[in-house]
Amino acid sequence: MSWNNILGKRGEELAVRFLEKKNYKILEKNWRYRRAELDIIAKDGEALVFVEVKTKSNNQFGEPESAVDEKKENLMASAGAAYMRKIGHEWEIRFDIVSIIYTNENDYHIKHFEDAFFPNRDF
Repeated sequence: MSWNNILGKRGEELAVRFLEKKNYKILEKNWRYRRAELDIIAKDGEALVFVEVKTKSNNQFGEPESAVDEKKENLMASAGAAYMRKIGHEWEIRFDIVSIIYTNENDYHIKHFEDAFFPNRDF
């Protein structure tokens, strides 16, 4: 497994633990729909939350969250709509980003952007 894959997996594990400490209920991890993947699907109260996790070992070339572009937002929206249809969810949704700078298991920094974007799609 490449370092980027290992880094991404560690970041997702940290993000799950972080969200669980905030009392989010994790429903799915790495849920796929066509070409899209939702890193984490969770419930925050009654809100269904689709979470993109971005992890880097440093911010030399920008913050991790800056990698979530319009194309990624649209893919997440498409997958989010499919998941909503699958479970029959018709109420509140949110798209969050968890950004992590990871040096090692004891040295990392997490930022959580709640309601980071709302895609230009109909639900």
